Amino acid sequence: MSANVSTAVYLRLLKHVKPYWKAFSGGLFFIVILALTEPAIPWLLKPLLDGTFVERDPEYLFWSPIMLLLLFLVRGGSNFLSRVAFQWVGGKVVLDLRNRMFDRLLSLPTSYFDAHATGNLIAKLTYDVTQVTTAATRVLTVLVRDSISVLGLLIYMLWLNWQFTLIVFLLLPVMLGFVRFISTRMRRESRNVQRVMGEMTHALEEAVRGHKIVKVFGGETYERRRFRKLANWVRRHRFKLKVADATSVPVVEFIGAVMIAILIYAGTGQAGGEPMSVGEFVSYFAALGMLFAPIKRLTAINQPLQTGLAGAESVFELIDQQPENDTGNREVERVQGHIRFEDVHFRYPQADSDALRGVTFEVRPGRTVALVGPSGSGKTTIAALIPRFYDATAGQIHLDDIPLQEITLRSLREQIAYVGQESVLFNDTVAANIAYGMKEPPDQEALEAAAEAAHALEFIRQLPEGFDTLVGEDGVRLSGGQRQRIAIARALLKDTPILVLDEATSALDTASERHVQAALANLTANRTTIVIAHRLSTIEHADEILVIRDGRIVESGAHADLIERKGEYARLYNNQIVHQEPAGHA
Repeated sequence: MSANVSTAVYLRLLKHVKPYWKAFSGGLFFIVILALTEPAIPWLLKPLLDGTFVERDPEYLFWSPIMLLLLFLVRGGSNFLSRVAFQWVGGKVVLDLRNRMFDRLLSLPTSYFDAHATGNLIAKLTYDVTQVTTAATRVLTVLVRDSISVLGLLIYMLWLNWQFTLIVFLLLPVMLGFVRFISTRMRRESRNVQRVMGEMTHALEEAVRGHKIVKVFGGETYERRRFRKLANWVRRHRFKLKVADATSVPVVEFIGAVMIAILIYAGTGQAGGEPMSVGEFVSYFAALGMLFAPIKRLTAINQPLQTGLAGAESVFELIDQQPENDTGNREVERVQGHIRFEDVHFRYPQADSDALRGVTFEVRPGRTVALVGPSGSGKTTIAALIPRFYDATAGQIHLDDIPLQEITLRSLREQIAYVGQESVLFNDTVAANIAYGMKEPPDQEALEAAAEAAHALEFIRQLPEGFDTLVGEDGVRLSGGQRQRIAIARALLKDTPILVLDEATSALDTASERHVQAALANLTANRTTIVIAHRLSTIEHADEILVIRDGRIVESGAHADLIERKGEYARLYNNQIVHQEPAGHA
């Protein structure tokens, strides 16, 4: 990240502070007050020592302690109020950014999720965004307070003894050059830490989600090595970051020690000059000693600053992503469900060849069309084009004679229900999962009707809390068949004219499949249905079957007609029957 980019990122971050400018301005005001009290401390020491202890002036004896108490009262109050104000502003900024990130995440196209690991996206919302508050509040606090403190102390030191202060100025460029060098290293290592943290989070998520596969296939050793390798990379980059951070402070302290040694030699008259008074000598060295503390903080702030800027860059990278291309301007009410593909081609981003090549077919309202073919043939791609998870590269798709691109995404997707092979259930109640996405909460009667039609009501009533039972993460407290029937009940309650079934029974046992097939029969009635089938026996009654191979439709027709032709479909069907026969006799 170049200096110009860093400045641009920081200025953009500060724009998010604007809605809270009153609290922010209040924090800045008290920070400035706190900083201005820094040179006042050594300024008080000179008359305190010379007037009180040397000259024994009664006036100084009376007022010096009172002024010292008042000074520290102002410092303490300013410090407290500034920290509270900046903490509140920082929390609000992070909340706003996190909400914007999540909103943008929900609006991103499917292709973005295809190209980015889930762990990296989670790291952006959990780890990276928390680093922003450091850059937004703590860094700014240090920069404003300590910069003013350093400036005020230097002005006081120049006024007290400009010759000594020139020596300080000669050594400051050395200090600043070193700080700049360390800053570059810390920025690089901060970005490395964030990158590897995302990879480690992704590996952890995969191991947790796939724990059953890991155990059954003996993948513990592989996952252990993989995680430890990434964790060690995190450790190494963090160590390099901390080494760079740790190097800066002692070097700055050593340069400061050189200053002090020279000034002591000159201030005591050893260099042949006029010796300073006790008050002047102590006051100057008090100011010099106080100068090192803010300079050290300014030096040490580079690490959190660079970490915060790297986090902000990651946050803005997500926020700046283009949302789904919603080209539509037409809102449609309930459609009839007439779908037409005309010479549709599609290629995935970064792919070398088309996934679909000249696909043309038509689905009349209320009819069922099944898509069959080997894995990777293009079945799922066809289904994904209907709700516009992707847009066709060439050709046209119509819904009720309206090009899909002319219909708003929200309006289009309101016409479609989806039931996949893996039922997506949220860690909520059964009722909330069935009613997911509904504009208005359904009444109990509607929930029960949908559950009954999905052949789910009986087992739901047997659950500990009925419809109020929590299903757990990914519906872990339910069986596969039960999860699938909850998903079907959700689709029934949505009551859309178009239904997409993506191998909805392929992962079920025979007993569960019977219940699910009965539920699907209720679901598909009088709906335009696109079925992606693995078990060909489940789509024998489809109005039309499309056989897909290498992104093309190679056969189409009803089950009986395709069997009679003895082509691609008949071969696939007969192969499945042969492989199922031994299981049937077991």
